[in-house]
Amino acid sequence: MKKVFLITILILVIPYCIVTLFMHEEEMKFYYDSNQVVRVKRQNTNTIERIPFELYVKGVLAGEMPANFEEEALKAQAVAARSYVLKKMEQNKEKEYDVVDTVDNQVYLSDEELKAKWKTDYVGKMNKITAAITATTGEYLSYNGKVAEAFFFSTSTGMTENSEEVFSEKLPYLRSVKSEWDEEVSPVFKEHHDFSLNDFYQLLGLKYQTKLQVTITKTTSTGRVKELMINGTTFTGNTVYQKLKLRSTFFTITQHGNSVSVTTKGYGHGVGMSQYGAEAMAKKGYRYDAILKHYYQGIEIKKIEKDV
Repeated sequence: MKKVFLITILILVIPYCIVTLFMHEEEMKFYYDSNQVVRVKRQNTNTIERIPFELYVKGVLAGEMPANFEEEALKAQAVAARSYVLKKMEQNKEKEYDVVDTVDNQVYLSDEELKAKWKTDYVGKMNKITAAITATTGEYLSYNGKVAEAFFFSTSTGMTENSEEVFSEKLPYLRSVKSEWDEEVSPVFKEHHDFSLNDFYQLLGLKYQTKLQVTITKTTSTGRVKELMINGTTFTGNTVYQKLKLRSTFFTITQHGNSVSVTTKGYGHGVGMSQYGAEAMAKKGYRYDAILKHYYQGIEIKKIEKDV
């Protein structure tokens, strides 16, 4: 009986080893539990798709982070994305769908969309994405026994934000931490926008005046604009950010005659993990668990139970 068992193992293992050694450009196969699905609202078609859980996380990792990022950064993003959707599934279990496939939640791209996007680079990039998913399968962030709100964003200003200064809730694991590496690696750390004075006023719904007066009245602890006055009218920083299509609420506004210059620092809301910060940490040799524990203070990395 033992002999038959050994022969069976050899028959199964030898072909696998040959494929692994000599077929490096073949796409790696991804396995998941088929009874675990995410209900995803596809905005373009206004339909709801039921996507196997780990397959969904793979599509989010590919949609949210460049595939050429370091392996440890990709792993950190995979765990954060998995945590984010678990929380949404928890919150939306009585609703028609769990998440939408855009930046309103997490960007999800299907395999067909990724093939169209990556073209001849598809196999190499998908292998990197799949490896990061496989290495962290089932892992998520937990705080005091509950799934953590794993917010993430592109690029910090040098510091992340306290959750209550951007969103409504104060969460103990979403504290402001240093992320001074972003400037070294992010191509979107700073951005300059130039507007004609007339366009600037029109975008904000203000009456034209030759003199532009801007006063910042409230900021977060790291300097993001919470409230400001422009020619006597009060705006939230978020309103200006949206109307001018800026990359963040960390901005300065300067008049130059008949034009207005707006300079932003960072990209995104600033709460949780900075993706470019994670990339910089990975380049410096940090493992994905250290990256996650830096950006999410006091969390534990747990694994979904087999019967979930």
